[in-house]
Amino acid sequence: MPFRSRLAALTALTIVPLTACSGPAQTGTDAGDDGGQVQLVASFYPVEYILGRLAGDRAEITTLTAAGVDPHDVELSPRTVGTIGSADLVVYASGMQPAVDDAVAQSGSGTTFDVVPAADLLALRETAEQHAEHSDDDQHGDDDQHSEDEHADEEESHDDHGHGAEDPHFWLDPVRYADVADAVAEELATVDPDGAQVYRANAAALREDLEKLDGELEAGLADCTSREVVTTHDAFGYLGHRYDLHLTGISGISPESEPSPARLAEVAAMVEADGLTTVYTEPLLGDAIARTLEVETGVAVLTLDPVEGITDASAGQDYLAVMRANLAALRQGQGCS
Repeated sequence: MPFRSRLAALTALTIVPLTACSGPAQTGTDAGDDGGQVQLVASFYPVEYILGRLAGDRAEITTLTAAGVDPHDVELSPRTVGTIGSADLVVYASGMQPAVDDAVAQSGSGTTFDVVPAADLLALRETAEQHAEHSDDDQHGDDDQHSEDEHADEEESHDDHGHGAEDPHFWLDPVRYADVADAVAEELATVDPDGAQVYRANAAALREDLEKLDGELEAGLADCTSREVVTTHDAFGYLGHRYDLHLTGISGISPESEPSPARLAEVAAMVEADGLTTVYTEPLLGDAIARTLEVETGVAVLTLDPVEGITDASAGQDYLAVMRANLAALRQGQGCS
């Protein structure tokens, strides 16, 4: 078992309860009508953040994925599975975390809400092909420096990581994330009718914050020297899809995947041909792959955070702050004015 998987297995033995504190203080009562808090379970940070913003002090939230653990790797103890079964509501994203999917099925609980239908996930093909489409249509034109064979190789690399499946990283599109929050608010209103007004009001406030962030990202990324973005893995497809950035993930959709020497050489050639100045790494993955490209091509290495969890190393204390740090990194790396 890889080291990161062993870390996940050890860390996930302890569930992470918290009174909803993932955002600013919200309006509404301090607890449910019976004087006790609603017991909520979040599968990982993007769900936890929504629940914290919506529920305020009405809920106690248990998060299944500890800070610093890659959510793809999480493994759950029997005690944690029991927590799922006793919660008032479990909110998760099916397909993102196999261990959570299994635990939800084993718990037999009917009080679960899968956010995936509300997220309206994109197929990996829709996000992973952005670089190829841009290279063919916009940048290189008739004197394209990348051959059709090179694009075919890139397609094959994506095939190896679930080509045709859905990209789970919906929260990196703030508008899509707001749609999910609205759906969660309605589910909370069903579970806790006395709090319905609070949940809906807080969902409206969260949407306002997310739409403001969307405007900042759109304006900040509108005029950039390069729209080609190279990252260590394919986590940022939704960001690219909304803001017309053309993403190339070195390692595919799975953060556990190690790129082959041929893949690294392919990406290095693309970086040089496109005149890119920056590649991006992620806080939980380390920078070894990006540093290899730095040595081979002379590019700078900056950090983009997929906001799968908040740790002391995060460039902010919550989703909004980290996304604004991502915007600053992209503006620097892509030469935006």
